Amino acid sequence: MQFTGKSVIITGAGKGIGRATAQLMASRGADVVAISRTKTDLDSLGERCRGIVADLSDPAEARHAMAEAGTADLLVNCAGTNVLESLTDMTDAGYDTVMNINLRTALICAQAFARTRIAAGGGGAIVNVTSIAGHRGFDQHVVYAASKAGLEGATRVMARELGPHGIRVVALAPTVTLTELAAAAWSDPAKKDPMMARHPMGKFAEAEDVARSIGLLLSDDAALITGAVLPLDGGFLAV
Repeated sequence: MQFTGKSVIITGAGKGIGRATAQLMASRGADVVAISRTKTDLDSLGERCRGIVADLSDPAEARHAMAEAGTADLLVNCAGTNVLESLTDMTDAGYDTVMNINLRTALICAQAFARTRIAAGGGGAIVNVTSIAGHRGFDQHVVYAASKAGLEGATRVMARELGPHGIRVVALAPTVTLTELAAAAWSDPAKKDPMMARHPMGKFAEAEDVARSIGLLLSDDAALITGAVLPLDGGFLAV
């Protein structure tokens, strides 16, 4: 799947899944607009990636970044964060941090993207990166789960509203993805082994696995996939 002549905006492009997606899309010919809060991460992405430094937790900065990004063919909402808190320990600060980035930012970016696509005559695609945490209960993930389930619900509404303009919207729900931070968090066998046993494929995802699936969903090969929530979970949700 090649994307020569296409442009893609990727949020959270400095690290993890977002970074892997930016590198993949650039390698397949796309012109990438990479949004992250860390300039050094953006500078190291390469020449096909135009970096925009922004703190997407601030709605004004998110809107400014999307305005600077301009009109693109594709959008990947990949910016995300988590604060590990149980329901009984949940704080206002933790709630605001997670919901602002994982849900509000994604909606702001999708809104700006959709407006420019409609003004340009329609067409295009959005991939919202969610999580299996929106489908199964994990300790200390109450707000994270709510944010990802909320984004999946919003994905269905976006698909309905934007479909008449030729814009597809899909959610991709990965399992544990071994980014740098996650690899450390899941290194303890007492935590890792019971979770791994629930994966029929016997492995977690790598950031590159998620990036390739995003590329598939953005491509013309997925021309009739919209409004769907697709697990990337090695069979976790099936058993």
